[in-house]
Amino acid sequence: MTDPNLSWTRRLSLAVGAFFSVLGDRDFAAGVERLRSGPVPAAQAPTAAPTAAPAPTAAPAPTLKETSPEAAFQLLGLLQRDARFIDFVEEDIASYSDADIGAAARLVHDGCRATLREHFTIQPVRDEAEGSRVTIAEGFDSSAIRLTGNVVGQPPFSGSVTHRGWRVTDVRLPKLTQSHNARVLAPAEVEL
Repeated sequence: MTDPNLSWTRRLSLAVGAFFSVLGDRDFAAGVERLRSGPVPAAQAPTAAPTAAPAPTAAPAPTLKETSPEAAFQLLGLLQRDARFIDFVEEDIASYSDADIGAAARLVHDGCRATLREHFTIQPVRDEAEGSRVTIAEGFDSSAIRLTGNVVGQPPFSGSVTHRGWRVTDVRLPKLTQSHNARVLAPAEVEL
């Protein structure tokens, strides 16, 4: 239903458009005449002509769901604890040599890898090796496969695997007490 409180300029625009539509379109003019005459009693209402089947409608827009950030905070805390991940990312590394950065990156990499392997089971989305030719059938899961390059037409699509993708098949995050503040990723340390 439209807003009954149309502005004067909107009503003027509507009137001018309706004026030219009434002049140029006989069916539109008849509809305006019916509206101006008021409602037709049910006994006098014309029977509707058979109509064609409605055109297929587009799929409804996906609904968005809220996610809880606690698990993300927990993962960041584990990466900080085991790999000093946040310390590394927040450090200004411009003044360090490539060798120093590489040595630090190796430690961060090892800690991150250990954390992921301890708390997640991660497997490739596709089993084929990168560079392999594959055919993507109609109805493929677009959240698991992203088509890149010259994407035209309809499936099936043929192409090469440029990245196998990753999916989590199991999560083993530690349970938290009710009083635990997950937003504190690493507590401040004060030596006495």
